[in-house]
Amino acid sequence: MSSGFPSPTPDDAATGGRAADGLTALGGPREALLPAPVARRSPAGDVALVGVLAAFIAACAVLPPIPTGTAVPITLQTFAITLAGLLLGARRGALAVALYLVVGLAGVPVLAGGTGGIGVLAGPTVGYLAAFVPATALTGWFAGAARKARPASRFLVLAAAGVAATWLVVRPLGIAGLAWRTGMSVRAAFVVDLRFWPGDLIKCLLAAAVAAAALRAFPDLLRDRR
Repeated sequence: MSSGFPSPTPDDAATGGRAADGLTALGGPREALLPAPVARRSPAGDVALVGVLAAFIAACAVLPPIPTGTAVPITLQTFAITLAGLLLGARRGALAVALYLVVGLAGVPVLAGGTGGIGVLAGPTVGYLAAFVPATALTGWFAGAARKARPASRFLVLAAAGVAATWLVVRPLGIAGLAWRTGMSVRAAFVVDLRFWPGDLIKCLLAAAVAAAALRAFPDLLRDRR
């Protein structure tokens, strides 16, 4: 039974195809412009990310430290552990820092100033070392808010995450360890710790800037956090 409309010819099909191509080029069907879905992350990918960040922390730690006139020098460790939490999230970031600490305590000279071994736990930096894993986990947890932040404000969210975790965890544990291992009062240890505040603030801001750029280039790191 005839519908009253002419049947499409091969020329009509070709014309329709060219029209569809034109719509796509002009921003037509959105589906044609979306990037292909990214495959789900594999355990092997997690292991690789954890290993890379652990190696990066070690590289930052063995760089020549800046003397402060106290038993605790300034290093890039806090920059590296903050970046680990911002990039990898709470669980993977904490695993990267834990791996780094296990390797260092096992005797490999990857701790601050090229030291290693369990002997460092008897030194004045024991509180700072003990703070690294929980501080990284808290940084990653706070940084999860960046998923809902606009790209323009993502840096502020990441910076706030790093600063909050550093001052909530690293500062108190560092002061406690410093007082414990040196015999000074908590007040005196607090005064010593004050010397690190400006540098740690700068390192948190720098880590947030690096993380914001990395998450913009690799958005799956932000979408799929563990």
